Amino acid sequence: MTPEMILTMIMLGFAVILFVFEWVRVDVVGIIMMVLLPLIGLVTPQEAFVGFSSNAVISIIAVIIIGAGLDKTGVMNRVASPIIKLAGKSESRIIALIGGTVGIISSMMQNIGAAALFLPAAQRISKRLNIPVSRILMPMGFCAIIGGTITLVGASPTILLNDLMVLGGKKLAPFGLFTQTPIGVCLLLSAILYFVFFGKLILPAATGASDKDITASLIEEYHALDTIFELHVSSDFKGPKILEELDIQRKFLVTVVGIESARKKEKNLIPHGPARVEAGDDLAVVGRKKNVVKLAEEYGFVIKESLESFGEVLARTTAGMAETIVSPRSELIGRSMSQINFQEMFGVNPLALFTGNKIFYTGIRHMPLKMGDILLLQGSWAKFHILKNRPQPRALTFSTPLEGEILRPKKAKLAILWLAIALFQVIFLKITLSVALMSGALGMIATGVLSVDEAYRAVDWMTVFLLAGLIPLGIAFEKTGTAAFIAKTVLGMIGNPSPIVLLGVVGIMTSFFTLVVSNVGATVLLVPLCMNMAVMAGGDPRMAALVVGLSASNTFVLPTHQVNALIMRPGGYSTLDYAKAGAVMTVLFLAVELTVLYFFYGI
Repeated sequence: MTPEMILTMIMLGFAVILFVFEWVRVDVVGIIMMVLLPLIGLVTPQEAFVGFSSNAVISIIAVIIIGAGLDKTGVMNRVASPIIKLAGKSESRIIALIGGTVGIISSMMQNIGAAALFLPAAQRISKRLNIPVSRILMPMGFCAIIGGTITLVGASPTILLNDLMVLGGKKLAPFGLFTQTPIGVCLLLSAILYFVFFGKLILPAATGASDKDITASLIEEYHALDTIFELHVSSDFKGPKILEELDIQRKFLVTVVGIESARKKEKNLIPHGPARVEAGDDLAVVGRKKNVVKLAEEYGFVIKESLESFGEVLARTTAGMAETIVSPRSELIGRSMSQINFQEMFGVNPLALFTGNKIFYTGIRHMPLKMGDILLLQGSWAKFHILKNRPQPRALTFSTPLEGEILRPKKAKLAILWLAIALFQVIFLKITLSVALMSGALGMIATGVLSVDEAYRAVDWMTVFLLAGLIPLGIAFEKTGTAAFIAKTVLGMIGNPSPIVLLGVVGIMTSFFTLVVSNVGATVLLVPLCMNMAVMAGGDPRMAALVVGLSASNTFVLPTHQVNALIMRPGGYSTLDYAKAGAVMTVLFLAVELTVLYFFYGI
């Protein structure tokens, strides 16, 4: 072992320690590697920063922008809706449906692309169903990685296999597109079952870095409020028929924020006094659960288990609550909300008024407003953003951040078109992944799907610096001969094992290397070595090459894979979270892979 090899191993150990103990953020670990490796002479300065121009990092930036464009135009809402409809509120079904969908998509395109495109949809599903986003993103990420094992073109390592299978100067019989499909399908099913049955034990209940729920915090502040409930007006409801006559707000401290007319088949999201309530209608109300129960008992309404008719329009991703202050020069001063038709003017519902050190929940539409009064409002994020962006002097000033944003549904077809153009270039024109995806991202910006500033804000630069910093560490492993030394030493130690034992060792070794070296680098290094060892052990060299290609996707213990790095910040994960869930997944991956090889491939 040379001094350079020893230094490389020390740097690897240092990086792992920083990951595990989290003394610094993971992106800072990447920057440390970029600075230290050239200083101690393991890589050149050019190699230290080559990660910023790597195909993988540029592809991630581009695909995140494309995903943001799809989300901004509401496309991901349409993706999320059928999953929610099928899964209901079952966390297990959601994991299975999202994991299976992403895994299948990943079988035909790069796993980082599949994960990044589905990330916004997964976050929206988490918000709509009030499930911690950490329960969804890690299963989705792991399934995206595993999905690449289903077909020969699903991941870079298996794409390379046919070119690398040269033994004694002769090319071996190539693998077909679906040669590995039985193994990949079994691996995907095992991952889904693993998270369905053990997810709650191994996954944290984190909300994620970007999941700041302002509405939930406001509900805690206003004690007469709770979540939104949906009520069904029974067929024997006789009346009164007018909302004002029902006097729901005064009698029950409950505010009606939506009426869906069974007769007209339309929704009124700013209902007030003259609004009619008839048999068969559905109501959306805000108030304490015990008060809603009293309301339902009084008028014979039926409380639904969840939002059904209003599931889309009042979902947390679409609507919520905001706290506003009456501005000094507001046109509202001295006037009541009923006098100016407040709900029609602004398109939002008043829930509470804080004035004179008291909070009022009833009669607030008829109370004259003063400068500095605080209004708690409910409505769609789009209406709130319009209200916030009104020219000066503003009627109301927002005292809380807005969770939502104004979507651009008219640009949805353009967003889908640019995604299709990018994928067409990758699949049919064989254009480099980074160039094809960046052209799609550029197209979205050029056609107004996203602004340039929105594109910059969409990119998680923490992920970019983490991956860019780990690439030179992989270069050092290969350049100094450390990877080859470890591989030859391990293969030399096992002697002449049986074919299945040899494949097990090959799988373990490949799984280790993909944590520190790129999966492509590990494949290029190990395929020739492992094929020769298989021949010496009397095994099939093609199966040894296949195990290397598949095991290059067995990378779950550290957030070093692009997909794991991508979901780390949105999911609120720590390195230990990956170690906890990934250790079992790594063993399960190897066990399933070798079992299928043994029983179905004649090993």
